[in-house]
Parts: sequence; C-alpha cells; structure tokens
Amino acid sequence: MKRAALILPLLTLLVALAWWSTGRDADPDTPPVADASRSFAPPAELVARGEYLARAGNCMACHSARGGKPWAGGRAIDTAFGTFYTSNLTPDPDTGLGRWTADDFWRALHEGRARDGRLLYPAFPYTSYTHVTREDSDALWAYLQTLPATQQAGRPHVLRFPYDSQTALAAWRALYFKPAVFQADASQSAAWNRGAYLVQGLGHCSACHAPRNALGASEDADKLAGGLLAGQNWYAPSLASPHEAGVQDWKRDDVIALLRDGVTRDASVAGPMAEVVYGSTQYLTASDLDAMATYLQALPSTSSMTVASRALALDDAQRVRAAQLYADHCAGCHGEGGEGAGNFYPALDGNRAVTLDPPANPLRIVLGGGFAPATKGNPRPFGMPPFAASLSDEDIALVVSHIRGSWSNAASPVSVIDVQRYRGNLR
Repeated sequence: MKRAALILPLLTLLVALAWWSTGRDADPDTPPVADASRSFAPPAELVARGEYLARAGNCMACHSARGGKPWAGGRAIDTAFGTFYTSNLTPDPDTGLGRWTADDFWRALHEGRARDGRLLYPAFPYTSYTHVTREDSDALWAYLQTLPATQQAGRPHVLRFPYDSQTALAAWRALYFKPAVFQADASQSAAWNRGAYLVQGLGHCSACHAPRNALGASEDADKLAGGLLAGQNWYAPSLASPHEAGVQDWKRDDVIALLRDGVTRDASVAGPMAEVVYGSTQYLTASDLDAMATYLQALPSTSSMTVASRALALDDAQRVRAAQLYADHCAGCHGEGGEGAGNFYPALDGNRAVTLDPPANPLRIVLGGGFAPATKGNPRPFGMPPFAASLSDEDIALVVSHIRGSWSNAASPVSVIDVQRYRGNLR
C-alpha cells in the first residue's frame, strides 16, 4: 500500500509534465504549410556541404531499408521497447519531407519534434543532433531536397505499452532531454572542439558507446563508457577504457587509420562499427579525422577493468577439445599462438575485442562471421566465415573460451547458454 501511495503521485506528476511538454509548442489546428521548400534551388556549395554532413552522420544507413530505395526509410531498429521504423527523408510531398521547411527540419534535429509538433522517439538520435548548428542543419536540408523523391509511406512503430504513447514519450523527455547547442571549450584546441562537435553531435557516438538506463536514456553520454546494443546484442566497447576500445595511448595515425580504413596493424572493426566506417568515417576529410582522433585520445581514461563473474572452468577433457577446435578452425589464419597475420587476420593474443565482458562480440563474430568494411585504404578486406552452421553450441563455447583464456589472455570462459543467447540474435 505504501509503495502504491508513492507511485500514484509520481505518475500524476509525470502525466502533468507530459501534457505540458506535448502541448506547449504544437498546434494541431495549424494548416499544412505549402510546398515552399521546393521553390528554390539551393547553392551548389551548400548542397555539397550537406552531402558531406550526411556522410558524417551516416544518415543514409538508417534511412534505407535493406534492399530498398536509398533514403526512403523503412529500416527496422529493434530495441528493448519494440521495433522502430525509420522515416522517408526524400522530398516526396506525401510520404517524405516535401512539405517540410528548413525550419521544420531544424526543429526535428534540435527539439526532436515533427513538422506537426508530434514528439519524435529518440531512436532518431536527436539527443545528439540537438548539438548540430543551424548552419549545418540548413546544409543538410538543402542536400536532402536534391534527392530523387520516392513515394514510400512510413511503417508505424511496433512498441509495447506504455511506450507507444505520446504521453509516455513526453514524460521521458521531461526527465531526460533538453534542447541544447554545442558550446566550444575555450581551454581546448580548435581540433579538439571540432572533434567534440562531430563525436557528440552528428556522429552520435554515444547512441552506441554509452550505457543506457532501464528507460533507454544514455547515462553520462560524454564519457562514452560502452554499452550493449539492445535488440542487436552487439557490445559497443568503452572508448575511455584501455581494456576495451580506448585509444589514449595509440599513435594518432593509427586512430585515424582505423576510422578511415577500418583496419590497422593491431585492430580492425566489425559488426555495427564496420557499417559506420563503410558509410561514414572513411569519407571524412583528413582534418576531421584528425579532430575526432584528438578528441577521442583526450577522453579521461578509466583504468579499471570490469570482468563478469562466471562460475565456469574447463576440465581437462574440455581443454583438449577446445585446443583441437582452435587448431582445426582458427590457427590457419590467426596462428597457432594467436599471433595473427598483419592487416589480414587480426591477432587474438592480447586482442581486447575477444576478452570483453559481456562476450557478445566474439561470440557473434564466431557465429555469424567477421567482415571488415571495404574502404579505399582496404578495398579487398579479408573476412571470417560464420561457424553457426558447422559447429555446435558446445563447440563454439569451448573454442571461444580457449581464445579468451590462452596466451596472454585471461578472460573468463563462456557457456553454452551464452552461445544460445547470441545465436538467437543473428540477422
């Protein structure tokens, strides 16, 4: 009874906040604006700038369904709250942005509101895009208006109750979102500030590389402390920890190479990050890549290493079986001692990606394969085949446990249950 008595006032307060937040700017009786945005031809320089910024934000990746038309939306984004579907960004007047104006577009980026005042879900990461300047928003808008118009109606989101209501969304925003503008730090260099703007804003790195609370809000987004991508079960490692993906002690050229080429002598990208490099960072200018590297290398290092407690240990027979599995399926590329082979096959000995906890990434790569992106600097990347069909859950648990605990690696083993969890999320 006491708990109910406490919850009721809280719910009442949140509903009141939601009503205020939903209604303060929107006017449902406002008539549709005429298709004024199609009556002007933006300058070529502005369009080119917008195209570059769209690359920096990797916008097309989310707003293009697999096998569908570019920019027409429809891509599914699975989350713990349900499935979101991305919107059509082409200038079609009925199903896209053809009736929007530059002001409407700025409002969506900066405030997370649609043209009609409707609140947008933060699966569209306006919590990061709110830092984008008005000048860059206008350039993006100018570029989007030059795209071929594609008529494709948006699919409605499929969300669980109560997340499917504008009232719940407004309450969430009252708790976790406030429009902002990027503020340069006068104590830092121009390169650092440019890197901060790209990482915190258009790059929306915290959308993946920051932990989220039970309601999906990023926690300490600027710290980039890592987080599990709900619905995908990839782990975006901490960009601050030297035990995960921190680059504070790397050579600057290696940080730039990883963002540009997707591979260096000691590291390569896979999974969602391979998509980012493929569609976005490989196209950035040398100065912007240097700026991002400057910012990432200046992140305060978190030296502690968190290792999940697992009451598991391989017995003698399992160790023999695990070593044989590695010799049969892995050593030919990665070496008998896990030493790897240059930029072609990454070393597994001392590889931070294979010792992560949770062990999502190594398991997903062994199950579904590992593929670096094709880039100008690495046009023919070597890939790793999937083993989901050829090895049992027990065999995959054994070989991954062997890799995580051999040579200089000292991570905990994984279980058959772990394998089954990530096998079920392959796509």
